[in-house]
Amino acid sequence: MNSIKDTRIVFMGTPDFAVPVLRMLVEEGYNIVQVVTQPDRPKGRKRELTPPPVKEAAQDLGLPVYQPEKIRISEEMKPIINLKPDLIITAAFGQILPKALLDVPTHGCINVHASLLPKYRGGAPIHQSIIDGEEATGVTIMYMVEALDAGDMIAQSSVPIMQEDHVGTMFEKLSVVGANLLKETLPALLCGEIQAVPQDARQVTFAPTIKREQEILDWNRTALQLYNQVRGMHPWPVAFTLWNGQPMKIWWAEPLMDEKSDQTPGSVVALQKDGIVVATGDGCLKLTDLQPSGKKRLTATQLINGRQIHVGDRLGE
Repeated sequence: MNSIKDTRIVFMGTPDFAVPVLRMLVEEGYNIVQVVTQPDRPKGRKRELTPPPVKEAAQDLGLPVYQPEKIRISEEMKPIINLKPDLIITAAFGQILPKALLDVPTHGCINVHASLLPKYRGGAPIHQSIIDGEEATGVTIMYMVEALDAGDMIAQSSVPIMQEDHVGTMFEKLSVVGANLLKETLPALLCGEIQAVPQDARQVTFAPTIKREQEILDWNRTALQLYNQVRGMHPWPVAFTLWNGQPMKIWWAEPLMDEKSDQTPGSVVALQKDGIVVATGDGCLKLTDLQPSGKKRLTATQLINGRQIHVGDRLGE
């Protein structure tokens, strides 16, 4: 009788979030017959072609890598189908798998998704949960179906979102939780001992990929809402405001809910030793880490000492 570790697995993932999941599978001795990830993309100011983190990890682990541009195209999915996998595992792969591929593995296709489904289906669940001020998020392992993140749930683990957390810290926490949850779940799944639970359609919310218009700060919102937006965009794609008609990235800020101002929201009301205090819809937000258009990233202290910003300046226009 074959061991569950002989199960032919195709792993599909792209960003850093997926790397601990892949490494866990290898460390546990599972048979990874192929790693599928997105194509190399140009990055940085020099637009150098850069491999995704999963490709780098797979090469480091000595695993074969396949990088289809569009997995839905029959010719691009054929090499995966020809491998006759028993199970496909995805973790932030970045493309929706077609039915022709979902139907291939005898154990089905499962996804490690960074939210407490059915909340936050889609490509930016961690960003959106922080932006919305959620106190907790988590990881759900589910069977994949043609609809976006709508499959039956296999396992779930909750993780608190602390007040100082941001997208970067939560990505790190959830990637480890996801790997551990899959480690605990996979043996029972491969032995046919899992009873998956359908998602409650009444509780469904979505978290599509962040768009440019979501990155801009609306100073009429509360200080806490703006703070959540800043940390829900940190360290990517980074929230911004307009200053002297040009976008200025706001890398970090602190809500000052106890400080009130009668100034128009967006007005610079004080220059403190460690931050620029800006009026909001209900209080003030202290900006501590900024990047004016075309400039390098600066602390608020550097911006103040350079006499580049003044009390009375208006942000957002």
